[in-house]
Amino acid sequence: MAAVPTVKLNNGVQIPILGLGTWQSPESEVKQAVMDAIDIGYRHFDCAHIYENQKAIGEAISAKISQGVVKRSDLFITSKLWNTFHRPGSVEPILRSTLKEMNLEYFDLYLIHWPFGFKEGDTLYPAGPDGFEYSDYDYTETWAAMEEVHKKGLARAIGVSNFNKHQIERVLAVCTITPAMNQVECHPYFNQKKLKEFCESKTITITAYSPLGSPGIQTDGKRKSLLNDPVLKDIGTKYHKTAAQIAIRYQMERGIVVIPKSVHKKRLIENFSVLDFSLSSEDIAKIDALGTDQRVVTFDEVRSHRFYPFSDDY
Repeated sequence: MAAVPTVKLNNGVQIPILGLGTWQSPESEVKQAVMDAIDIGYRHFDCAHIYENQKAIGEAISAKISQGVVKRSDLFITSKLWNTFHRPGSVEPILRSTLKEMNLEYFDLYLIHWPFGFKEGDTLYPAGPDGFEYSDYDYTETWAAMEEVHKKGLARAIGVSNFNKHQIERVLAVCTITPAMNQVECHPYFNQKKLKEFCESKTITITAYSPLGSPGIQTDGKRKSLLNDPVLKDIGTKYHKTAAQIAIRYQMERGIVVIPKSVHKKRLIENFSVLDFSLSSEDIAKIDALGTDQRVVTFDEVRSHRFYPFSDDY
């Protein structure tokens, strides 16, 4: 079994460049999927509080550790701070609670999931008569609390998700620990070239979520299907690979961490079978040229929030 190459984060921590995303993975199916993934060779699992499936993922990890298939140190587990916990005093308690839920002692990476905060309370999506209820906490205050949990060893690395260039600059202006990661939507139809170059200039690694263009998200029908793209299919024919495998390998060639999501064993194997070939520079240039700025995950309901990240160019 081929080992997944790693990317060194700015604090020296190594992250496998290929992982399993768990967004929209039902709790009833994700435990088996994670156990299957570990058997296949996955060692990197991307989780989040809002996915509401972390307990099952933790059970899968515990099962494989107890079976002797892996050690905890073999695995790279990411989780994310949800929007209702942006108050600095909330960060450590919810992190500790999540670790307990997953039967873990630390996360390898912990991210602020979104730059905007929601009203703290009993619901993860606090809604009032006018839509979502926001909190006033600035993510730079939240970041200071993230630095504290890192110093306590609760997270080996810390970072952000869905932050734009300006928002990262605001964090960099006040931080004592530079974010190690910015996890963002990234695929051949939205290749994030400008944001990637900016983050790299600040020693921040990119993780690509929705690397296959989130085919499961319903849209107005105007969105092109990435997996049916003739360029990707043509390149796939050349390497005897699927369009999905080409899209995954594309990110790896760019030095971007990539986390395709599936709960089906056949697809888990397919998504993992990208370690035995490389794309030519000509092929990468062809895929780069597909970048149509087709953002899928927009979170339009919070466009009025002062920290909504997708109104800027990048």
